[in-house]
Amino acid sequence: MIVSPLVGIHPVREALRAGRALDRVLIAKGAKGPRLDELVELCRERKIPVRYEAREQLDRYGSGAQHQNVVAFGVTERQASLEQTMATGGLHIVLDGVEDPHNLGAIIRTAHAAGAAAVIIPERRAAGVTETVARTSAGALAYIPVVRVVNTGRALEQLKANGYWIYGLDERGTVTYDRVEFTKPSAIVLGAEGSGLHEHVAKKCDFLVRIPMAGEAGSGQGQSGKGQSGVASLNVSVAAGVVLFEWKRRQGA
Repeated sequence: MIVSPLVGIHPVREALRAGRALDRVLIAKGAKGPRLDELVELCRERKIPVRYEAREQLDRYGSGAQHQNVVAFGVTERQASLEQTMATGGLHIVLDGVEDPHNLGAIIRTAHAAGAAAVIIPERRAAGVTETVARTSAGALAYIPVVRVVNTGRALEQLKANGYWIYGLDERGTVTYDRVEFTKPSAIVLGAEGSGLHEHVAKKCDFLVRIPMAGEAGSGQGQSGKGQSGVASLNVSVAAGVVLFEWKRRQGA
């Protein structure tokens, strides 16, 4: 579990609603409004101290971020081991070196909305869970576990050994995301911005799937390539949304 500042009304409210352990909540002196009143009431219900401090102090805690007069300290991230999350049999999102914290936060938010069981990130050479990630996830960190692994390839091997089918999103994919059959339990692997999946990670996937771009005329273009229209393909967090909600739609069907 990580202790770090949580910035903004929505992330703090979601953390409170999810029952996450917060050490204290700071509100800027003189700040008023119904959303702040709601936060104060939630803190009172959960016996979490509320302190009123100068706005300049909140600016320092928030490192320049738009804190909306609210900063909280405490455990803002659900962590779990891979063994724990695998036992659920739910969808796992594996990130192979995503470096932009905004992309990581957006993927965590989308993963939670799509009903994923966990997001797996490497400990090194990738974005970690920061205040920016927490803010971009819009409170989803309070609900979906983030699993840190030393080696992404080994994590995929462990998933496969426990019956998971691995689907890598990659421009080399021979089947499109809307035609592949998702077999439960599933894990979807997303590569780094620009470079996509590392070769050794791609080799551990059972299927490589792609998102076709307009104008590619059947050529194998996907997450990080260019179609014949010359327009770069989707940002990794947008690509995640496309594939995860296709997976979610299939579950509903």
